[in-house]
Amino acid sequence: MFREAGKSKMKKKRQEKIIEIIHKYEVETQEDLARYLNQAGYSVTQATVSRDIRDMSLVKVPGVRVRQRYMTASEDSGVYGRQYVSVLQDGVISMEQAGNLIVIKTAGGMAMAVAAALDAMELDGVVGSIAGDDTIMCAIKSEEMVESVLSNMRALFCRA
Repeated sequence: MFREAGKSKMKKKRQEKIIEIIHKYEVETQEDLARYLNQAGYSVTQATVSRDIRDMSLVKVPGVRVRQRYMTASEDSGVYGRQYVSVLQDGVISMEQAGNLIVIKTAGGMAMAVAAALDAMELDGVVGSIAGDDTIMCAIKSEEMVESVLSNMRALFCRA
């Protein structure tokens, strides 16, 4: 029992350090995060880091100096709003309705970043999205809502 409490305390401290690291650095990969943790005195494997990322609900968002970086899902999206809009403007090539889906074509390799930004913006009517390399399938609550969602998306991320 005491051993479990010790592990729990160690995990909490490690996860607090992860928050500190991802706020200080643009951490792009699990391996990078493991390296920062090891440099800070935490002996971790990539598998441990992977579990922590999942437990903490970390998400990837577009970075400034790196393609994508980790952040906490609960961070104020207003701080990242401009960044989200920017990645959407730079990454989205086209959007088209397919039933209650919106199929979004992106620049090569940008679909994951665009989908993460789109999900983080929590647009009304969007249930969720699935991304490949250059295509996103965005599920809308109903077929009747698709045109409205498309219109809102275009207003948000099409350059004026």
